[in-house]
Amino acid sequence: MEIPGDERARAQVDLEAVRANVRTLRARASSAGLMAVVKADAYGHGMVPCARAAREAGASWLGVATPQEAFALRAAGDEGPLLCWLWTPGGPWRRAIEEDVDVSVSGGWALAEVRAAAREAGRTARVHLKADTGLGRNGCQPADWPQLVREARAAEAEGAVRVAGVWSHFACADEPGHPSIAPQLDAFREALDVAERAGVHPEVRHLANSPATLTLPESHFDLVRPGVSVYGLSPSPEVGTAAEWGLRPAMTLAASLALVKRVPVDQGVSYGHHYRTQRETALALVPLGYADGVPRHASGRGPVLVGGERGTVAGRVAMDQFVVDLGPEGDRRVREGDPVVLFGPGDGGEPTAEEWARAAETIGYEIVTRIGARVPRVHVGVRERTPEHRYGAQDASEVRPAREERGQPGAREREFGEGRAGIGSPGDRARAAGQ
Repeated sequence: MEIPGDERARAQVDLEAVRANVRTLRARASSAGLMAVVKADAYGHGMVPCARAAREAGASWLGVATPQEAFALRAAGDEGPLLCWLWTPGGPWRRAIEEDVDVSVSGGWALAEVRAAAREAGRTARVHLKADTGLGRNGCQPADWPQLVREARAAEAEGAVRVAGVWSHFACADEPGHPSIAPQLDAFREALDVAERAGVHPEVRHLANSPATLTLPESHFDLVRPGVSVYGLSPSPEVGTAAEWGLRPAMTLAASLALVKRVPVDQGVSYGHHYRTQRETALALVPLGYADGVPRHASGRGPVLVGGERGTVAGRVAMDQFVVDLGPEGDRRVREGDPVVLFGPGDGGEPTAEEWARAAETIGYEIVTRIGARVPRVHVGVRERTPEHRYGAQDASEVRPAREERGQPGAREREFGEGRAGIGSPGDRARAAGQ
């Protein structure tokens, strides 16, 4: 990958790879729908372009962590189903309701705030009740779940909320055969039974993350929620490599060499002189550092491809740069301005993000997500979109009418009243109305 002269580095993101990964994951999900998780700037890949690509490949839902991420997608034109799950007291619930964002509820305080915001907005809030089935993080504890479900059903009866989903999250699905997996599945089924007995009938039940999407078909229910696999990374070595699952890494991180120079034997390199040259050699300076997301913990170990040959970070990764020992003939192979590839799909001999993860003793998720804002994202494989094919619509017939102003009943409310998918029967509509 060539780096233009006005850039020191770039992260190139292949949107065709994102589309292909979504199609592969959809095939694994069988009859379940697919929510592409695009939180954290699409795991560092660029949220809006990746969300569009995922929709184009058939992702029926998008998932984000924060309200700000959800609002950014709506501002960019997304009109499809969208779930936001990380809320704190006093959050912008009303805006989420007005912008047709589904919200997650893990406890009574959140349900009370959603209920109040829905009354203020004069609209029905769409909520997904989250059960803690064993992760011990977000979600409602089993002892409190019946009460939360009863309160949610009461809120449905008054028209303040619609329980659109019931969901949970695995703790160890990235370790196939882990003893926690079966109990979590059982706990989720029990949570669904409690909700059913209380008269709560969600449109979608969802539990499966990336590893569960790939390896646990019994966990797929109505919807799967792959995250890192959308971007072509394996969720863990235990699950298998990305290539084994037919996934292609979407991001290639490269830089332009800032300096190539010869140094003598026993030359100390970078802070602390933890690396010293064993011979007269050529050193290359890579203008990326831990401020750009290159893990300092990979000092002395991080792999690169430069001049057609593999090399390794020599000495410590600094804030803005690191050094590679090219060997005695290195300055004959490369010069300033030549590209150095830190990671990519791997089919050109370059390292992968998963190799960097091993070098830094972390996970691939962190390697791609931590690439900082100083590194521009360049997206290739962008498709032109016409007004008839707006973001979030699969074809022109699915384009939702734009609201004339915020706060007016929108397409999702009209669809709800007319029998939205999953709640189309008279009995479902009666339950939604509290009858």
